[in-house]
Formats: sequence, structure tokens, C-alpha cells
Amino acid sequence: MRIVLLGSRWEGKSSSGNTILGREEFDTSRKTAECVKREGETAGRHITVVEAPGWYHTRSVMDTPERDKQEIVLSVSLCPPGPHAVLLVIDAKDSFTETHRRAAQEHLELLGERVWGDTIVLFTRGDRLGNTTIEQHIDREGKGLQWVIEKCGNRYHVVKNNKRDGDQVTELLEKIEEMVAGNSGGRSIEHPPKYTNQ
Repeated sequence: MRIVLLGSRWEGKSSSGNTILGREEFDTSRKTAECVKREGETAGRHITVVEAPGWYHTRSVMDTPERDKQEIVLSVSLCPPGPHAVLLVIDAKDSFTETHRRAAQEHLELLGERVWGDTIVLFTRGDRLGNTTIEQHIDREGKGLQWVIEKCGNRYHVVKNNKRDGDQVTELLEKIEEMVAGNSGGRSIEHPPKYTNQ
């Protein structure tokens, strides 16, 4: 299974890669400047995880450095013939405004409009939600986050990054397999559009 992690900076992409692979493969101590690819066995499956550099969650794609945009586009070609899933990583404890929504949309769509069909929202730091369910959190955050969830076909998953819990990863992988099956096994981002300077 091939997975690409996308999201703004400090949302927990590296931690999520470690959670998925069940060991410390991604460096969580500094920002990711270029794509990082790691592989391992998880829940009886061979998993390839690619982490792309993040963007500033309050900035338009126009303000993102060219190299970061090129790395985001490159990420999907590092796991040929293309990822089974793009995980849009969002910190469950942070508020998600209309500005965050616009930044997420613009950066994700560097891979083409059809990328949403292969995307699942991955909420990190689920332990910080306390007694709040993720559904209550989505409802409370309002239209920006709800728009993103709907754009992803209402696909989302929560992980507790401080917890090595195989079940939360197995459940995520099952959601990815279900999504791939729903897409008739085809990937819509197999050949992403060539990145053009806007």
C-alpha cells in the first residue's frame, strides 16, 4: 500500500508516518524540507509512506516557495505507479478556519482537481480531544472543515500519535482499501499534471 502525507506545517505529518509504520522512521524534530520516503511492514501489509513538505496554513499557494510546490507534486511519483491514498493531515486540537481551508484546497489541487477522490482527512493528536468525539469537533469547527470533509467523500480517521496502537492503523488501512475499491481500484492521481508556475 502506498500513502502520501500532505498538510500544513506542524500538523503532525512525521508523527503520523511513524504511527503508520509503527516505529520512528521520520524525523519529528525539524521541518521537512523535501520529500521523505520510508517503507515497512504494518498489519501484514508492505507500506510505503511519502511525506511532502508542509505549507503555512494561513498562506495562499502563491506565497509557498517554488521548491516546496515542486516537492508536493513530486511526492506522488515517489511511490509508482501512484499512491493508493493521500492523507490530508490536520491537527484535531487546532481550529480550522476558512483561511486554512483555502490553503489546503490550493495546495492539494497542485495534484489536480481529482485528487480529492483519493484523499482521506487524517486527524492527528486525537488524544487531545478529551471527551469530544471527532464528529462533535467537525460540527463545532464549522463550514471550512466540513467543506474539506465533504470534498473527501466524508472520509476521515483519527490517530493518537502518542500511542502505539495497531488497531488504529489497521482501521486506517481498511478505510484506504475501501476507498480504493470504491474507486474501482483506479487511481486518479497516477499521472499528476505537470506543475506550472502560477
